[in-house]
Amino acid sequence: MIQKYIEKILRANVYDVALESPLDFATNLSARFNNQVYLKREDLQPVFSFKLRGAYNKMSLLSEAERKNGVIAASAGNHAQGVALSAKILGIKALIVMPRTTPEIKVQSVKARGAKTILHGDSYDEACEHAKTLAAEKDMTFVHPYDDEDVIAGQGTVGMEIIRQHRGHIDAVFVPVGGGGLIAGVAAYVKFVSPKTRVIGVEPDDADCLNRALQANRRVTIKQVGLFADGVAVKQIGQEPFKLAKQFVDEVITVNTDEICAAIKDIFDDTRSVAEPAGALAIAGLKKYVEREQVQQHHLIAIDSGANINFDRLRYVAERTQVGEHREILLAVSIPEVPGSFLKFCRLLGKRNISEFNYRYFDNSDAQVFVGLSSSGEENDRSQMIQQLEQKGFAVVDMTANELAKDHVRYMVGGHAPCELNELVYSLQFPERPGALLNFLVSLGSRWNISLFHYRNHGAAFGKVLMGLQMPKSERKAFQQTLEEQGFSYQEETANPSYRLFVGGREHH
Repeated sequence: MIQKYIEKILRANVYDVALESPLDFATNLSARFNNQVYLKREDLQPVFSFKLRGAYNKMSLLSEAERKNGVIAASAGNHAQGVALSAKILGIKALIVMPRTTPEIKVQSVKARGAKTILHGDSYDEACEHAKTLAAEKDMTFVHPYDDEDVIAGQGTVGMEIIRQHRGHIDAVFVPVGGGGLIAGVAAYVKFVSPKTRVIGVEPDDADCLNRALQANRRVTIKQVGLFADGVAVKQIGQEPFKLAKQFVDEVITVNTDEICAAIKDIFDDTRSVAEPAGALAIAGLKKYVEREQVQQHHLIAIDSGANINFDRLRYVAERTQVGEHREILLAVSIPEVPGSFLKFCRLLGKRNISEFNYRYFDNSDAQVFVGLSSSGEENDRSQMIQQLEQKGFAVVDMTANELAKDHVRYMVGGHAPCELNELVYSLQFPERPGALLNFLVSLGSRWNISLFHYRNHGAAFGKVLMGLQMPKSERKAFQQTLEEQGFSYQEETANPSYRLFVGGREHH
């Protein structure tokens, strides 16, 4: 098997479209960790990702008949752009199926390269199934993002370049892992030429499909993957990549969202470039490896796999950017304080991304909600949203340009309730996926009255929610069962002193 892949990698036809990306010495990281750290800059490719290597290699090997019928792919990001650019250069018609939840900027980027797009489903899996159906109907070639020998060989040219560019021994190469195409190709080549070099995969701890597969010695499917590192949010490792990984990958390191964010900053400090979360995975894993093994003066290489990041995801370091770019609407909304009105309000918001939600029960008449909503950036989007709410009987005050609201009030909405509410309070992790908040509220129905709710989207895979509900303690088990059925992790916080001191209900004497 190894011989076949080495030949395929050496013959891979990628340089009509891809660059031989530089292997940059990371000065700050090297000094900080007392190792020789290098970044393989795949973020500098024409589509800002390594993905076009595999796509182009696969498509350049198609027969004349296959080229004539065209290609189809499913992707919400880098693979789509790689296929689109490759098709443009090869003169092949391309159709890309993307989830309906794909950001408009990515859809337009694919269209700009000449490919046609179809929006289908809310997830990659739904888009992929539709793409395969269309491929069969239209007799088009399906270009898989990772589970294909020719795609793997194209990605393997990254490993070939690393070996050629770095003179002397390489102690370890760190590779981000999604479906496994990149690490399969890189590991096969690196291990063939330099068997003593460790090949280490890096995955988010909430999307570690290769890590779990290696532990189980079989491919497993993750029920719910974290979406922060969306470029590697894959539920199951590819069949062919797993065969190669079992043979050539030394280990997999998992990292959390905070570690990925820190790595994005590390790359920026050394290169003044902004990596996407998946692109920064390898550096996050490298840092964890150095800390664990306490190695010094080792030659370590991390693949910076891409820079396709939406700027609004840098919320940790640029909290106010959304509003400044007219991408967030801040509203104060009055809703009737009756069971079910909270759900009615959220139904109106639909699948619009909610970046903030502050609410506290005050009395039996009206409740004030402070809400942040994503905006298309178009001039009339905000006025249309406000008009839609007002037509349904909600009183709305626009806070988008209110400096006091942005600096202070948004974090202070609520305070103590005026009386004891007989509420139970929970902290829970809320999955950041389209429609998650609405689905959760639908599952609660009007059985329990929500008396406290605090949620903020920080660009992570999970939002953290603090939630109070008016219910007798005998209902606790039923409520917790509802949370478990939704797949949420939770902790009761009713006795937490911070809740009791600052937001708990106060009894009037």
